[in-house]
Amino acid sequence: MGLRPLRLRDVGVWRETRLRNADWLRPWEPSNPETPLFRTGLGPYVSMVGTLRREARQGLALPWVVTWQGGFAGQLTVGAIVWGSARSAQVGYWVSGTLAGQGIIPTALAMAVDHCFFTVGLHRLEANIRPENHASRRVVEKLGFREEGVRRRQLHIDGAWRDHICYALTVEDVPRGLLGEWRRTRQKTPHDGPAGPHPR
Repeated sequence: MGLRPLRLRDVGVWRETRLRNADWLRPWEPSNPETPLFRTGLGPYVSMVGTLRREARQGLALPWVVTWQGGFAGQLTVGAIVWGSARSAQVGYWVSGTLAGQGIIPTALAMAVDHCFFTVGLHRLEANIRPENHASRRVVEKLGFREEGVRRRQLHIDGAWRDHICYALTVEDVPRGLLGEWRRTRQKTPHDGPAGPHPR
């Protein structure tokens, strides 16, 4: 299991995976005309990757592919990076429904947290998740993210403005890193149950 940069040549597997998981992702998918879920052309993907690469060059995003056994499993993006006195960002993720419940996304998120805190130099990460998305909420709760309240009608999701619960973690919460702690927890409790998408 790992993370690597999102590439233009991922278009085929990205498109196929998202189409195959359309029903799995639809309730949590942002209503964004740049990356429609059911379009099969190259344009939406190229637009998304172009935007993310531009933001990455500007220090505003970290777009990754989540891999499992060498293959494409999903996507994890750290975005909306704010520097200065905030040094904060927001994280979103999704995983193929066939791979849910295997600890892939919690492990990927723990890796991303450690990279953001100890390599990039961020101080705070947020995950904003719909209250109904219990699987995605379990991911961040297992990793120790704090629930900090509801953001009313925060994002346009699946055709309507939806409330989101804000979860957050700061570098002080994981001074020795999150991945090692998560792996130790996994050894004690190996069965995660289904871990759903939290696309952004």
